[in-house]
Amino acid sequence: MSNLRLINETTATSVSSVDITDVFSADFDIYKITGVGDFTTGNGKIYARFINSSGSVVTSSNYDWAVLSMESSSSFNEIRSTNDSSLERIAYSNNGADFGFTTYIFNPYSSSRYSFGLWQSEGVPSGGGLSIKGIGVLKQTASMTGIQFFNVDFTDISVKCYGLRVDS
Repeated sequence: MSNLRLINETTATSVSSVDITDVFSADFDIYKITGVGDFTTGNGKIYARFINSSGSVVTSSNYDWAVLSMESSSSFNEIRSTNDSSLERIAYSNNGADFGFTTYIFNPYSSSRYSFGLWQSEGVPSGGGLSIKGIGVLKQTASMTGIQFFNVDFTDISVKCYGLRVDS
């Protein structure tokens, strides 16, 4: 039996954000989210925000994040931010170029722990291939039930959310 259980698959075309709702629950502590697609904006960076149990997107300045940006045409670059309103650079690509990302989310449904994430992605900005590795946290002890990806005009996007079962 697989340790991954597909919870939700969402596809969309011609949208500026994608809300993945009602996927985090007491059933799992760890989630794997994969996304593929492309977008029409210039050099676009995909951002993410959690959705709370009331269905509201959490936009408060309680996100900390850091990424290592590894572009084939330039030197590696560390970028970080504290007290931000979202997790940034989940993926990065250019006009009409494909992107793909994998994100792991830890403890989102717990109302007594912070929600953490780590991600990696591949995209094609104007200079060539770009890989990103990132980490982030929402410094709120509240139950989160979903996640939103935004900041670009998606031509198309497909997102799958899995619960990760940990056997003891």
